[in-house]
Amino acid sequence: MADELQAVWVFHGASAPFSSGVFTSKQAADQWITRHQLSGMLTKYPLDTGVYDWAIAEGLFQPRQDYQTGAKFVGRFTSASQEHYHYEAGIDLEGKTDDPAAGRPDVCDQ
Repeated sequence: MADELQAVWVFHGASAPFSSGVFTSKQAADQWITRHQLSGMLTKYPLDTGVYDWAIAEGLFQPRQDYQTGAKFVGRFTSASQEHYHYEAGIDLEGKTDDPAAGRPDVCDQ
C-alpha cells in the first residue's frame, strides 16, 4: 500500500449481523482472528468509495437492469473480486486453494 491508507480489512464473523473488527493491515487482522479462534470472512474494502462504485470503476461490474442502480441493490452490493479470506476457528482456509474466488459468483447483492 502507498504512503496513504487506501483500504481497510473488515472481519465479519460467521452468522453475525454486523462486522466485529476493522484493521489497517491483514497481518493485524490475522493475529486477532487467530488469537480468538474466530470463524468468518476478512475482506479488503477501499476507502472513500462504496464497493458498487469501486467495482464499476475497476470494470468488474456493469449494471444491466434498472433495479441494479437502485438504493436497495447498491446498499447490499458486494463483489467476490474484493480480496477476501475465509476462516474457521482462527485458521485461514484460503491457503488450501490456488484460486480464492473459484466457485464463487463475481457479484453478490444478497
